[in-house]
Amino acid sequence: MENFRISLAAARVNAGLTQAEVAKILHISPNTLVAWEKGKSEPSISQGRVLGELYNMPLDSLIFLPSISIKFDKTGDSNTWE
Repeated sequence: MENFRISLAAARVNAGLTQAEVAKILHISPNTLVAWEKGKSEPSISQGRVLGELYNMPLDSLIFLPSISIKFDKTGDSNTWE
């Protein structure tokens, strides 16, 4: 999730926290946080809530849902979600 990766790293920097500080607070390895920020894995919802509190942001501000495209057939009826 590209947007999540960017907003997660930016929110941490904006909060004035280092990766090591956040990892210690969350009781995770710094490598785990690096993976989240690089988009290689994602935090659980409960971890995301803690991140939101640390960064003084609601969880939904950290997560941007990918856009959904709808394909239409020749009649104009939607029949496929991507």
